[in-house]
Parts: sequence; C-alpha cells; structure tokens
Amino acid sequence: MPRPTLSLKAKALSLIAQREQSRLELRRKLLAHIDRLARAAAHAPAAANGSAVPDDSPSDPPDERQVDELLEWLTAKDLLSAERFVETRVTARATRFGNLRIRQELAQHGLEVDEQTDSSLKASELPRAHAVWARRFGAPAADAAGRAKQMRFLAARGFSAETVRRVVKGEGAEDEANE
Repeated sequence: MPRPTLSLKAKALSLIAQREQSRLELRRKLLAHIDRLARAAAHAPAAANGSAVPDDSPSDPPDERQVDELLEWLTAKDLLSAERFVETRVTARATRFGNLRIRQELAQHGLEVDEQTDSSLKASELPRAHAVWARRFGAPAADAAGRAKQMRFLAARGFSAETVRRVVKGEGAEDEANE
C-alpha cells in the first residue's frame, strides 16, 4: 500500500524534525515536494479512472507563494532559525573541517558565521587542523611528496594555507600541548 502524501506543512515539519534546516534548503526541498505532488496528481487520475480527465481532487498542489508563507510561519513560530542552523552546522563540521570550508558551506545556504563564532573558529583552527592531521597521518612525512600529500589533504578540508603549513611543519602539536 502506498504511503499517504504529506501536506506541505507536514513535510516541512518532518524535515525540520530530522535536523535543523536553512531557509534556502527547506524551500528547495518543499518546492521539490510540490513538484512530486504535481507529477503524482497528473498520473493518478489517468491510472485510476482509465481516462485523462481528472476526478474531484481535494485541491490543487501548493505553489511557491504558499511555500514562502509557510516558511514565514515556521520562522515566526521559531521552528526555523538561521542562528540555530549556523550553530549546529558549525558544531558538526568544526571537528573535521577548516574555517574556509565551514564558511563556504554556510554561504551555499545564504548564511554566514557571526563574529563570536568566527573568532572562536579562528582561535581553534590550528589545534583542530592538527587533530585532523593526526587522525589521518599521525607522523610527519619523510619526504617532500609526503608533505605535499598531507598539505593537499588539509587544504581540501578547508584549513588556511598558514595553518596547513604550520601543522605539516609540526607546530600544531606544541600549541595543542600547551593548552
């Protein structure tokens, strides 16, 4: 038996219950949900009746205006919060990625890090980079090719060039031990 289709509000609440969503991300997902509803409605009457004429459907699928109204309602009820999204995303990513990668990911959602979070990320970047490096490599590279590989790895994780250089050079371990 097929699952019942969720209303727009139910779909939004279901997505928010799974994890924090940015407004842009939730809007994109809800518009995709509307598209699926419209395609299902277009195929369902022909399959059920054997004709192309739709039967008495309860209502038309929601539109973009209704999605935007729902997003406003969710924000007003504090179910959708940009601050919470940034906080949870930074917390989830900080142990594995550098500041550049975190900022870039938030920019994709149309958000940015506040000053306090930005300063704490900057202050902790070297120890975080060293921890990521230690989990992956554990020991300094024996040759230039090995150092280049380690540097590429850290740069791909979004750590700054200065931080990458310091970690591969071995400066991250002393700083971490002093704290």
